[in-house]
Amino acid sequence: MARIAGVDLPREKCVGVALTYIYGIGPTTAKQVLATVGVDETIRVKNLTEAQETAIRSEIDKIRVEGDLRRETNLNIKRLMEIGCYRGVRHRKGLPVHGQRTKTNARTRKGPRRTVANKKK
Repeated sequence: MARIAGVDLPREKCVGVALTYIYGIGPTTAKQVLATVGVDETIRVKNLTEAQETAIRSEIDKIRVEGDLRRETNLNIKRLMEIGCYRGVRHRKGLPVHGQRTKTNARTRKGPRRTVANKKK
């Protein structure tokens, strides 16, 4: 099992898909990394050589991923909440931030429905 950026990649998946298990790397970034390193994206993780694995690891070290990226994102959200801007207030209230309607949708952000007096089950 290849371990890159603190994440164990699934052995049976193609490298292009397996790299997306790392927070901050999507399909496009995974393809760019593999193209830069010169590894075929259809090869399975279990078939990677040590040299290929090392090359992928060193290329991903140049990108901000996992803990650093999560920390930066959380700090940005905290900053918005501290300065009290509109987006920060929406984050604080647990409502959608990007202008979506909230009368009917937004259940993911708002949580399960609560009735008027919380009596209905």
